[in-house]
Amino acid sequence: MNSRGVRILLVMSAFIAGFIVCFGVILLITGRGPGPIAQTTAAVGGPFELTDQEGRTVTDRDLKGHPFLVFFGFTNCPDVCPTTLFEVSEILRALGPDAGKVNALFVTVDPERDTPDQLKDYLSSFDPHMRALTGSSAAISSIAKAYRVYFKKVPQENGYTMDHTAIVYLMDKDGRFVAPFNVKRSTADAVTDLRKYL
Repeated sequence: MNSRGVRILLVMSAFIAGFIVCFGVILLITGRGPGPIAQTTAAVGGPFELTDQEGRTVTDRDLKGHPFLVFFGFTNCPDVCPTTLFEVSEILRALGPDAGKVNALFVTVDPERDTPDQLKDYLSSFDPHMRALTGSSAAISSIAKAYRVYFKKVPQENGYTMDHTAIVYLMDKDGRFVAPFNVKRSTADAVTDLRKYL
């Protein structure tokens, strides 16, 4: 083989090797390749210690044995939070006696304003099975990080509001993340789905 043929062969070999490496990296990043990455799901949830609307300490250990719904928001939220909590309340009401077998948590992302008393007053408009949680800024940041929740204070002319993730998380009896829980479907469908985890 002449030198020109050797050069062409080397260039083609380098191109093929580069393509294989590139393809392998893409598989690893997307989690579509073989091995542990394809078997792993994103961790959501974890240990926490917060205070409920009655001033009682609540930890993740207190929730074990029952599935639970978790929603992050704040009491000064103008629309998304009250609408979501109303929808969760309707689901709890439709569960009837089984509502006591489900924990429904509203975790504030605005601990500066959302004291236990403020949360207690706010929850009076929703199903009595619901619990609201607050804590120090560090404790709220920690649970938000564990649940992969984004929140940020947004200055306004007369104070501030909070930008935040608006997902209802469904956790199983062992505190493991199941899936985002769709509260926008019919109440009957949501109840049927939730009963699978009781």
